[in-house]
Amino acid sequence: MIPSIFRWLIAIVLLAVAATTQAFCGFYVGRADTKLFNSASKVIIVRDDTRTVISMLNDYSGDPKEFALVVPVPQVLSQDQIHIGDAAVFDRLDAFSAPRLAEYYDEDPCERRPEIGEMLSMRKFSAPAMASAVAPRSDAALGVTVEATYTVGEYDIAILSAAQSNGLETWLTANGYRLPAGAAKALQPYVRQEMKFFVARVNLDIHANAGSTMLRPLQFAFESPKFMLPIRLGMLNSRGPQDLIAFVLTRKGRVETTNYRTVRMPSGVELPLFTRNQFGEVYRALFDRTASAEDHRVVFTEYFWDMSWCDPCADTPLTPDELRKAGVFWLGSAEPASRAFPRRRPPVAAAPIDGSVMLTRLHVRYTPETFPEDLVFQETGDRRTFQTRFVLRHPFPTTPNACPMAASYLREVRAREEEQATRLATLTGWELRDIRSKMSLATRGQNERNWWRRLWN
Repeated sequence: MIPSIFRWLIAIVLLAVAATTQAFCGFYVGRADTKLFNSASKVIIVRDDTRTVISMLNDYSGDPKEFALVVPVPQVLSQDQIHIGDAAVFDRLDAFSAPRLAEYYDEDPCERRPEIGEMLSMRKFSAPAMASAVAPRSDAALGVTVEATYTVGEYDIAILSAAQSNGLETWLTANGYRLPAGAAKALQPYVRQEMKFFVARVNLDIHANAGSTMLRPLQFAFESPKFMLPIRLGMLNSRGPQDLIAFVLTRKGRVETTNYRTVRMPSGVELPLFTRNQFGEVYRALFDRTASAEDHRVVFTEYFWDMSWCDPCADTPLTPDELRKAGVFWLGSAEPASRAFPRRRPPVAAAPIDGSVMLTRLHVRYTPETFPEDLVFQETGDRRTFQTRFVLRHPFPTTPNACPMAASYLREVRAREEEQATRLATLTGWELRDIRSKMSLATRGQNERNWWRRLWN
Protein backbone atom coordinates (compact mmCIF):
# COMPACT_ATOMS: atom_id res chain seq x y z
CA MET A 1 0.00 0.00 0.00
CA ILE A 2 1.36 3.38 -0.98
CA PRO A 3 1.50 6.22 1.56
CA SER A 4 -0.20 9.17 -0.07
CA ILE A 5 2.49 11.58 1.09
CA PHE A 6 4.83 9.92 -1.39
CA ARG A 7 2.57 9.81 -4.42
CA TRP A 8 4.24 12.93 -5.68
CA LEU A 9 7.77 12.08 -4.65
CA ILE A 10 8.26 8.32 -4.92
CA ALA A 11 7.68 5.43 -7.25
CA ILE A 12 7.95 2.35 -5.10
CA VAL A 13 4.79 0.95 -3.47
CA LEU A 14 5.67 3.45 -3.69
CA LEU A 15 -6.71 37.40 -5.63
CA ALA A 16 -3.52 38.43 -4.58
CA VAL A 17 -2.91 40.56 -1.51
CA ALA A 18 -0.67 43.55 -2.16
CA ALA A 19 2.10 44.28 0.29
CA THR A 20 1.07 46.64 3.05
CA THR A 21 2.69 48.12 6.08
CA GLN A 22 -0.64 48.83 7.72
CA ALA A 23 -1.65 46.76 10.72
CA PHE A 24 -4.58 44.46 10.16
CA CYS A 25 -7.57 45.87 12.04
CA GLY A 26 -9.68 42.75 12.29
CA PHE A 27 -9.02 39.53 14.12
CA TYR A 28 -8.57 35.94 13.08
CA VAL A 29 -11.54 33.61 13.45
CA GLY A 30 -10.80 30.50 11.41
CA ARG A 31 -8.40 28.74 9.08
CA ALA A 32 -8.39 26.22 6.27
CA ASP A 33 -5.54 23.75 6.78
CA THR A 34 -4.45 20.66 4.88
CA LYS A 35 -7.07 18.48 6.58
CA LEU A 36 -9.48 19.89 4.00
CA PHE A 37 -7.70 18.05 1.21
CA ASN A 38 -7.81 14.26 1.32
CA SER A 39 -4.35 12.74 1.67
CA ALA A 40 -2.59 15.96 0.75
CA SER A 41 1.14 15.32 0.65
CA LYS A 42 3.26 17.61 2.83
CA VAL A 43 6.95 18.38 2.60
CA ILE A 44 9.24 20.89 4.29
CA ILE A 45 12.11 22.26 2.19
CA VAL A 46 14.81 24.36 3.84
CA ARG A 47 17.19 26.03 1.40
CA ASP A 48 20.10 28.47 1.65
CA ASP A 49 22.65 28.77 -1.15
CA THR A 50 23.27 25.14 -2.17
CA ARG A 51 22.41 23.63 1.22
CA THR A 52 19.11 21.81 1.43
CA VAL A 53 17.14 19.94 4.08
CA ILE A 54 14.04 18.02 3.01
CA SER A 55 11.54 16.61 5.51
CA MET A 56 8.84 14.16 4.41
CA LEU A 57 5.83 13.33 6.55
CA ASN A 58 4.68 9.73 6.37
CA ASP A 59 0.90 9.45 6.50
CA TYR A 60 1.12 5.73 5.82
CA SER A 61 -1.28 3.75 8.02
CA GLY A 62 -1.18 0.21 6.57
CA ASP A 63 0.90 -2.83 7.42
CA PRO A 64 4.44 -1.51 8.03
CA LYS A 65 5.95 -4.45 6.15
CA GLU A 66 4.28 -3.06 3.02
CA PHE A 67 5.88 0.36 3.39
CA ALA A 68 8.76 1.31 1.17
CA LEU A 69 10.14 4.49 -0.24
CA VAL A 70 12.45 5.50 -3.07
CA VAL A 71 13.53 9.13 -3.47
CA PRO A 72 16.00 10.43 -6.08
CA VAL A 73 18.81 12.35 -4.35
CA PRO A 74 21.78 14.18 -5.91
CA GLN A 75 24.52 12.39 -3.98
CA VAL A 76 25.35 9.44 -1.75
CA LEU A 77 24.16 10.43 1.72
CA SER A 78 26.14 9.52 4.82
CA GLN A 79 24.26 8.24 7.84
CA ASP A 80 24.61 11.52 9.72
CA GLN A 81 22.87 13.32 6.84
CA ILE A 82 19.69 11.35 7.60
CA HIS A 83 17.53 12.14 10.60
CA ILE A 84 14.16 11.29 12.16
CA GLY A 85 12.00 14.41 12.29
CA ASP A 86 9.10 15.64 14.42
CA ALA A 87 5.62 15.36 12.89
CA ALA A 88 4.37 18.16 15.15
CA VAL A 89 6.46 20.66 13.19
CA PHE A 90 4.39 19.93 10.07
CA ASP A 91 1.22 20.66 12.01
CA ARG A 92 2.66 23.92 13.33
CA LEU A 93 3.73 25.14 9.90
CA ASP A 94 0.39 24.13 8.47
CA ALA A 95 -1.57 25.96 11.17
CA PHE A 96 0.59 29.07 10.97
CA SER A 97 0.39 29.47 7.19
CA ALA A 98 -3.13 28.17 6.48
CA PRO A 99 -5.61 30.30 4.54
CA ARG A 100 -7.52 32.29 7.12
CA LEU A 101 -10.77 34.05 7.84
CA ALA A 102 -10.83 37.32 9.80
CA GLU A 103 -13.57 39.62 11.05
CA TYR A 104 -14.22 43.34 10.92
CA TYR A 105 -16.97 45.23 12.73
CA ASP A 106 -18.39 48.38 11.19
CA GLU A 107 -18.35 51.50 13.30
CA ASP A 108 -21.53 53.33 14.23
CA PRO A 109 -22.38 55.45 11.16
CA CYS A 110 -23.85 58.10 13.43
CA GLU A 111 -20.53 58.61 15.19
CA ARG A 112 -18.45 58.98 12.05
CA ARG A 113 -17.39 62.35 10.83
CA PRO A 114 -18.77 62.92 7.30
CA GLU A 115 -15.35 63.75 5.87
CA ILE A 116 -14.04 60.29 6.73
CA GLY A 117 -17.14 58.43 5.66
CA GLU A 118 -15.31 56.71 2.84
CA MET A 119 -13.24 54.87 5.41
CA LEU A 120 -16.26 52.62 5.89
CA SER A 121 -15.28 50.49 2.95
CA MET A 122 -12.36 48.21 3.69
CA ARG A 123 -9.34 48.34 1.45
CA LYS A 124 -9.91 46.18 -1.63
CA PHE A 125 -7.34 43.71 -2.77
CA SER A 126 -6.97 42.16 -6.18
CA ALA A 127 -8.73 39.27 -6.37
CA PRO A 128 22.50 -4.01 9.63
CA ALA A 129 19.06 -5.11 8.80
CA MET A 130 19.08 -3.73 5.34
CA ALA A 131 22.21 -5.61 4.34
CA SER A 132 20.45 -8.89 5.02
CA ALA A 133 17.57 -7.79 2.81
CA VAL A 134 19.84 -7.38 -0.21
CA ALA A 135 19.93 -10.61 -2.15
CA PRO A 136 23.44 -12.10 -2.59
CA ARG A 137 23.26 -11.93 -6.35
CA SER A 138 25.14 -10.12 -9.07
CA ASP A 139 24.00 -6.54 -8.68
CA ALA A 140 26.72 -5.50 -11.12
CA ALA A 141 24.98 -7.44 -13.88
CA LEU A 142 21.96 -5.21 -13.36
CA GLY A 143 24.05 -2.06 -13.25
CA VAL A 144 23.07 -1.42 -9.62
CA THR A 145 25.53 -0.50 -6.87
CA VAL A 146 24.59 -0.46 -3.20
CA GLU A 147 26.59 2.58 -2.13
CA ALA A 148 25.67 2.44 1.57
CA THR A 149 23.24 0.86 4.04
CA TYR A 150 22.08 2.28 7.38
CA THR A 151 19.47 1.82 10.06
CA VAL A 152 18.05 5.16 11.21
CA GLY A 153 15.27 5.01 13.78
CA GLU A 154 12.67 2.56 12.55
CA TYR A 155 13.91 2.66 8.95
CA ASP A 156 16.38 0.47 7.07
CA ILE A 157 17.95 2.63 4.39
CA ALA A 158 20.05 1.88 1.32
CA ILE A 159 21.64 4.37 -1.06
CA LEU A 160 21.75 3.01 -4.61
CA SER A 161 23.24 4.08 -7.90
CA ALA A 162 22.19 2.59 -11.22
CA ALA A 163 23.47 2.46 -14.77
CA GLN A 164 20.11 1.59 -16.30
CA SER A 165 16.52 1.96 -15.19
CA ASN A 166 15.50 -1.57 -16.22
CA GLY A 167 18.25 -2.98 -14.04
CA LEU A 168 17.17 -0.82 -11.12
CA GLU A 169 13.60 -1.98 -11.53
CA THR A 170 14.72 -5.61 -11.59
CA TRP A 171 16.89 -5.11 -8.51
CA LEU A 172 14.10 -3.49 -6.54
CA THR A 173 11.61 -6.19 -7.51
CA ALA A 174 14.06 -8.96 -6.61
CA ASN A 175 14.61 -7.35 -3.22
CA GLY A 176 10.95 -7.27 -2.29
CA TYR A 177 9.86 -3.83 -3.46
CA ARG A 178 6.55 -3.85 -5.28
CA LEU A 179 6.70 -1.73 -8.38
CA PRO A 180 3.79 -0.15 -10.24
CA ALA A 181 3.61 -0.51 -13.98
CA GLY A 182 5.90 1.81 -15.89
CA ALA A 183 8.47 2.11 -13.11
CA ALA A 184 11.51 1.69 -15.34
CA LYS A 185 10.35 4.44 -17.69
CA ALA A 186 9.76 6.80 -14.77
CA LEU A 187 13.16 6.00 -13.24
CA GLN A 188 15.03 6.53 -16.50
CA PRO A 189 15.38 10.36 -16.35
CA TYR A 190 16.96 10.15 -12.89
CA VAL A 191 19.34 7.40 -13.97
CA ARG A 192 20.37 9.54 -16.95
CA GLN A 193 21.14 12.42 -14.60
CA GLU A 194 23.30 10.06 -12.53
CA MET A 195 21.22 10.70 -9.45
CA LYS A 196 21.33 8.32 -6.51
CA PHE A 197 18.32 6.61 -4.98
CA PHE A 198 17.41 6.84 -1.31
CA VAL A 199 15.58 3.59 -0.52
CA ALA A 200 13.88 3.12 2.87
CA ARG A 201 11.61 0.58 4.45
CA VAL A 202 10.49 -0.21 7.98
CA ASN A 203 12.67 -2.30 10.28
CA LEU A 204 9.84 -4.39 11.71
CA ASP A 205 11.63 -5.38 14.94
CA ILE A 206 12.56 -1.82 15.84
CA HIS A 207 9.13 -0.56 14.87
CA ALA A 208 7.39 -3.20 17.03
CA ASN A 209 9.61 -2.44 20.03
CA ALA A 210 8.87 1.27 19.70
CA GLY A 211 5.17 0.59 20.30
CA SER A 212 4.07 3.32 17.90
CA THR A 213 1.58 2.86 15.07
CA MET A 214 2.75 5.95 13.19
CA LEU A 215 5.88 6.28 11.10
CA ARG A 216 7.90 9.36 11.93
CA PRO A 217 9.06 11.87 9.31
CA LEU A 218 12.34 11.30 7.50
CA GLN A 219 14.73 14.20 7.01
CA PHE A 220 17.86 14.33 4.88
CA ALA A 221 20.37 17.10 4.28
CA PHE A 222 22.62 17.58 1.25
CA GLU A 223 24.27 20.15 -0.97
CA SER A 224 23.31 20.62 -4.59
CA PRO A 225 23.12 23.52 -7.05
CA LYS A 226 19.69 22.18 -8.06
CA PHE A 227 16.77 23.59 -6.08
CA MET A 228 14.10 21.10 -7.04
CA LEU A 229 11.60 18.52 -5.83
CA PRO A 230 11.02 15.28 -7.77
CA ILE A 231 7.33 14.53 -8.28
CA ARG A 232 7.22 12.46 -11.49
CA LEU A 233 7.81 9.06 -9.91
CA GLY A 234 4.75 9.31 -7.71
CA MET A 235 2.54 9.89 -10.71
CA LEU A 236 2.77 6.19 -11.48
CA ASN A 237 0.25 5.71 -8.68
CA SER A 238 -2.01 8.57 -9.67
CA ARG A 239 -5.75 7.97 -9.86
CA GLY A 240 -6.56 11.58 -10.57
CA PRO A 241 -5.37 14.99 -9.44
CA GLN A 242 -3.09 14.98 -6.41
CA ASP A 243 -2.40 17.71 -3.85
CA LEU A 244 1.00 18.74 -2.56
CA ILE A 245 1.65 21.34 0.14
CA ALA A 246 5.25 22.55 0.28
CA PHE A 247 6.48 24.65 3.20
CA VAL A 248 9.65 26.30 1.90
CA LEU A 249 11.92 28.07 4.42
CA THR A 250 14.58 30.42 3.08
CA ARG A 251 16.60 33.43 4.23
CA LYS A 252 16.04 36.11 1.62
CA GLY A 253 12.69 36.08 -0.11
CA ARG A 254 9.69 34.39 -1.63
CA VAL A 255 10.10 31.07 -3.46
CA GLU A 256 8.49 30.32 -6.80
CA THR A 257 8.76 27.66 -9.50
CA THR A 258 10.73 28.40 -12.65
CA ASN A 259 9.22 25.77 -14.94
CA TYR A 260 5.56 26.34 -14.06
CA ARG A 261 3.57 29.49 -13.46
CA THR A 262 3.34 30.50 -9.81
CA VAL A 263 0.24 32.53 -8.99
CA ARG A 264 -1.30 33.84 -5.80
CA MET A 265 -4.59 32.55 -4.52
CA PRO A 266 -7.49 35.01 -4.41
CA SER A 267 -7.34 37.00 -1.19
CA GLY A 268 -8.81 40.00 0.59
CA VAL A 269 -12.30 38.92 -0.51
CA GLU A 270 -15.34 39.67 1.65
CA LEU A 271 -17.57 36.67 2.35
CA PRO A 272 -21.16 36.52 3.61
CA LEU A 273 -21.51 36.17 7.38
CA PHE A 274 -23.08 32.71 7.16
CA THR A 275 -19.74 31.31 5.97
CA ARG A 276 -18.19 31.89 9.41
CA ASN A 277 -18.81 28.28 10.42
CA GLN A 278 -18.31 26.90 6.90
CA PHE A 279 -14.98 28.43 5.99
CA GLY A 280 -13.29 25.09 5.39
CA GLU A 281 -16.02 24.09 2.97
CA VAL A 282 -15.82 27.47 1.26
CA TYR A 283 -12.07 27.35 0.78
CA ARG A 284 -12.09 23.77 -0.50
CA ALA A 285 -14.69 24.68 -3.13
CA LEU A 286 -12.79 27.84 -3.98
CA PHE A 287 -9.52 26.00 -4.44
CA ASP A 288 -11.17 23.25 -6.49
CA ARG A 289 -12.65 25.82 -8.84
CA THR A 290 -9.50 27.92 -9.06
CA ALA A 291 -7.27 24.93 -9.78
CA SER A 292 -9.70 23.60 -12.39
CA ALA A 293 -9.85 27.00 -14.07
CA GLU A 294 -6.05 26.80 -14.47
CA ASP A 295 -6.36 23.23 -15.79
CA HIS A 296 -4.16 22.01 -12.92
CA ARG A 297 -1.10 23.57 -14.55
CA VAL A 298 0.01 26.18 -12.01
CA VAL A 299 1.57 26.37 -8.55
CA PHE A 300 -0.39 28.46 -6.07
CA THR A 301 1.14 30.66 -3.41
CA GLU A 302 -1.02 30.51 -0.29
CA TYR A 303 1.30 32.34 2.12
CA PHE A 304 4.56 34.25 2.31
CA TRP A 305 5.74 36.02 5.46
CA ASP A 306 8.66 36.57 7.78
CA MET A 307 8.51 33.83 10.43
CA SER A 308 9.11 36.32 13.27
CA TRP A 309 5.59 37.78 13.13
CA CYS A 310 2.14 37.54 11.56
CA ASP A 311 -0.86 39.81 11.01
CA PRO A 312 -3.40 38.35 11.61
CA CYS A 313 -2.09 35.13 13.10
CA ALA A 314 -3.83 31.88 12.30
CA ASP A 315 -1.50 30.35 14.91
CA THR A 316 1.55 31.48 16.85
CA PRO A 317 4.84 31.79 14.96
CA LEU A 318 7.20 28.86 15.29
CA THR A 319 9.85 29.17 17.96
CA PRO A 320 13.56 29.01 17.09
CA ASP A 321 13.63 25.48 18.51
CA GLU A 322 10.75 24.39 16.26
CA LEU A 323 12.39 25.99 13.25
CA ARG A 324 15.60 24.08 13.91
CA LYS A 325 13.56 20.87 14.11
CA ALA A 326 12.16 21.79 10.69
CA GLY A 327 15.74 21.91 9.39
CA VAL A 328 16.56 25.63 9.56
CA PHE A 329 20.31 25.27 10.04
CA TRP A 330 21.37 28.94 10.12
CA LEU A 331 19.65 29.85 13.40
CA GLY A 332 21.71 30.63 16.48
CA SER A 333 21.24 29.14 19.92
CA ALA A 334 18.47 31.47 21.10
CA GLU A 335 16.18 30.04 23.73
CA PRO A 336 12.79 28.81 22.51
CA ALA A 337 10.20 31.55 22.52
CA SER A 338 7.12 31.39 24.68
CA ARG A 339 3.90 30.64 22.82
CA ALA A 340 1.72 32.10 25.55
CA PHE A 341 1.06 35.44 23.85
CA PRO A 342 -2.48 36.27 22.72
CA ARG A 343 -3.67 34.92 19.39
CA ARG A 344 -6.46 37.41 18.74
CA ARG A 345 -4.57 40.70 19.05
CA PRO A 346 -2.65 41.18 15.79
CA PRO A 347 0.05 41.82 14.99
CA VAL A 348 1.83 39.17 17.04
CA ALA A 349 5.59 39.05 17.33
CA ALA A 350 7.63 36.02 18.25
CA ALA A 351 10.82 36.09 20.28
CA PRO A 352 13.79 37.42 18.29
CA ILE A 353 15.09 34.97 15.70
CA ASP A 354 18.82 34.96 15.10
CA GLY A 355 18.72 35.03 11.30
CA SER A 356 15.93 35.82 8.87
CA VAL A 357 13.52 32.98 8.14
CA MET A 358 10.99 33.45 5.36
CA LEU A 359 8.14 30.97 4.86
CA THR A 360 6.58 30.35 1.45
CA ARG A 361 3.59 28.01 1.37
CA LEU A 362 2.97 26.52 -2.08
CA HIS A 363 -0.05 24.40 -3.01
CA VAL A 364 0.03 22.25 -6.13
CA ARG A 365 -2.76 20.17 -7.61
CA TYR A 366 -1.40 18.19 -10.50
CA THR A 367 -1.83 15.25 -12.85
CA PRO A 368 0.72 13.31 -14.94
CA GLU A 369 -0.44 15.22 -18.01
CA THR A 370 -0.34 18.72 -16.51
CA PHE A 371 2.96 18.44 -14.62
CA PRO A 372 5.35 16.54 -16.93
CA GLU A 373 8.45 17.87 -15.13
CA ASP A 374 9.69 17.90 -11.56
CA LEU A 375 9.29 21.14 -9.64
CA VAL A 376 12.24 23.51 -10.03
CA PHE A 377 12.40 26.43 -7.60
CA GLN A 378 14.14 29.74 -7.22
CA GLU A 379 14.36 32.10 -4.27
CA THR A 380 13.41 35.60 -5.37
CA GLY A 381 14.28 38.95 -3.85
CA ASP A 382 10.58 39.64 -3.28
CA ARG A 383 9.86 40.20 0.42
CA ARG A 384 6.33 41.60 0.04
CA THR A 385 4.18 39.72 2.53
CA PHE A 386 1.12 37.80 1.36
CA GLN A 387 -1.49 35.60 2.94
CA THR A 388 -4.62 33.97 1.60
CA ARG A 389 -7.10 35.85 3.76
CA PHE A 390 -10.86 36.28 3.60
CA VAL A 391 -12.94 38.77 5.52
CA LEU A 392 -16.26 38.93 7.33
CA ARG A 393 -17.76 42.38 7.91
CA HIS A 394 -20.43 42.78 10.54
CA PRO A 395 -22.83 45.66 9.89
CA PHE A 396 -23.54 48.04 12.74
CA PRO A 397 -27.09 47.48 14.09
CA THR A 398 -28.94 50.69 13.34
CA THR A 399 -32.17 52.00 11.80
CA PRO A 400 -32.68 54.35 8.84
CA ASN A 401 -33.86 57.14 11.12
CA ALA A 402 -31.07 56.86 13.69
CA CYS A 403 -29.19 59.79 12.15
CA PRO A 404 -28.83 61.54 8.77
CA MET A 405 -26.10 59.12 7.68
CA ALA A 406 -27.82 55.90 8.77
CA ALA A 407 -30.08 55.45 5.74
CA SER A 408 -27.16 55.91 3.35
CA TYR A 409 -25.08 53.48 5.41
CA LEU A 410 -27.78 50.80 5.28
CA ARG A 411 -28.03 51.14 1.50
CA GLU A 412 -24.29 50.60 1.29
CA VAL A 413 -24.62 47.50 3.46
CA ARG A 414 -27.30 46.04 1.16
CA ALA A 415 -25.17 46.66 -1.92
CA ARG A 416 -22.16 45.17 -0.14
CA GLU A 417 -24.06 42.01 0.74
CA GLU A 418 -25.23 41.55 -2.85
CA GLU A 419 -21.62 41.88 -3.97
CA GLN A 420 -20.53 39.32 -1.37
CA ALA A 421 -23.11 36.84 -2.63
CA THR A 422 -22.11 37.28 -6.25
CA ARG A 423 -18.41 36.99 -5.45
CA LEU A 424 -18.90 33.81 -3.40
CA ALA A 425 -20.86 32.24 -6.26
CA THR A 426 -18.13 33.17 -8.74
CA LEU A 427 -15.31 31.81 -6.57
CA THR A 428 -16.94 28.54 -5.53
CA GLY A 429 -19.40 27.72 -8.33
CA TRP A 430 -22.25 27.58 -5.83
CA GLU A 431 -25.71 28.65 -6.97
CA LEU A 432 -26.27 32.35 -6.42
CA ARG A 433 -29.91 31.84 -5.46
CA ASP A 434 -28.90 29.41 -2.70
CA ILE A 435 -26.35 31.89 -1.35
CA ARG A 436 -28.86 34.73 -1.43
CA SER A 437 -31.37 32.51 0.36
CA LYS A 438 -28.89 31.76 3.16
CA MET A 439 -28.26 35.47 3.47
CA SER A 440 -32.04 36.19 3.42
CA LEU A 441 -31.41 38.72 0.67
CA ALA A 442 -34.45 37.79 -1.39
CA THR A 443 -36.83 38.10 1.57
CA ARG A 444 -35.21 41.31 2.74
CA GLY A 445 -35.43 42.86 -0.70
CA GLN A 446 -39.10 41.98 -0.97
CA ASN A 447 -39.82 43.49 2.44
CA GLU A 448 -38.04 46.68 1.48
CA ARG A 449 -39.97 46.97 -1.78
CA ASN A 450 -43.31 46.34 0.00
CA TRP A 451 -42.54 48.97 2.62
CA TRP A 452 -46.19 49.53 3.52
CA ARG A 453 -46.37 46.12 5.20
CA ARG A 454 -44.30 47.50 8.02
CA LEU A 455 -46.88 50.25 8.37
CA TRP A 456 -49.99 48.03 8.56
CA ASN A 457 -48.33 45.19 10.53
